Amino acid sequence: MMIKIDKGCFSYKNSSRQILQDVSFSASSGDVLAILGPNGAGKTTLLRCTMGLLKWTSGKSLLDETDFRSISAKELWKDLSYVPQAKQVSSAYTVREMVLLGRSSEIGLFSLPSKEDLLKTDAVMEKLDLLKISSAKCSEISGGELQMVLIARALVSDPKILILDEPESNLDFKNQLLVLDTITELASEGVCCIFNTHYPSHALRRANKTLMLSPGGRHIFGNTREVITEENIRDIFGVHAVIGDIESEEKIFQDVVAVGLKKKASDPAPNKLPQSAVATVSVILSGTSMASEVNRIFHEYSKYIIGRMGMPYKEADVHIINLILHAPVTEIRTLTDKLNLLPGISVKTTYGKEMYQDR
Repeated sequence: MMIKIDKGCFSYKNSSRQILQDVSFSASSGDVLAILGPNGAGKTTLLRCTMGLLKWTSGKSLLDETDFRSISAKELWKDLSYVPQAKQVSSAYTVREMVLLGRSSEIGLFSLPSKEDLLKTDAVMEKLDLLKISSAKCSEISGGELQMVLIARALVSDPKILILDEPESNLDFKNQLLVLDTITELASEGVCCIFNTHYPSHALRRANKTLMLSPGGRHIFGNTREVITEENIRDIFGVHAVIGDIESEEKIFQDVVAVGLKKKASDPAPNKLPQSAVATVSVILSGTSMASEVNRIFHEYSKYIIGRMGMPYKEADVHIINLILHAPVTEIRTLTDKLNLLPGISVKTTYGKEMYQDR
């Protein structure tokens, strides 16, 4: 299933300000698309236009090449779920009742929830660590807890496309990670996930596609590694940032650190990475369950591979693979990201000494 926006433009009535201008992007089953930008860039407006909650001034939203406007609401929301930004509510619903509302498309108008509905609700609540507050009223829980409840309500409908508006913005570190892990897991199961975020590092580590928005309608869409660059962050967020590696015992993670405000348009851009590099990607697989997926990913990059060495270590039930590539740096980093998202895998990438010399 694919969702596509074709030259979407939006401005409010009686306003000369163009909030969105000729925005185009697409995301398919298994994609994670991050919509990234500063306050006032129109991220929430873009989501609302995408789903038809606001009407495009011009342009259109397509679901598998069919215009949203020709799809009935019942059919559209059967496949699509939306998680808005959490706001305090006066609802008398308990947490469990609120989550169960997400099954409304499966429950008849005058019917009671089935055993399957109740089991699905409990399974999702357990996954998001909500069972401990299941009897609490939604009006009495924190904003962060309410955010998790709204995410659970969306997940119980088993959506094919999940759209989330800044899902991690009100959450602590643990729940941010829980939400991001859930998005990654859903994408691995074939769900198309789209989320708004203020955090470049979340987009960099979780999304394979990114749409970067700036106030005034400017936008950049493409492969995350090609969109989230120090130069683009400087231009759109107005800050100097460094994109670098943080190494754990098992993996190397990419992070974005803001180091200063952009003072004026003439400030020099940071040094650019070279277009290509020689690198070794070292992979340790626990067991064999992900072996076919690793091989499929390697095959995507076969034109860059100049060597491959692998061996099983049966005593520890692991497989060790070293892949040597000569490729664009963005491709090497994208490959590393894809492998990092697979469960039971440790990945580290080592670049040749000449990496920072332009070829």
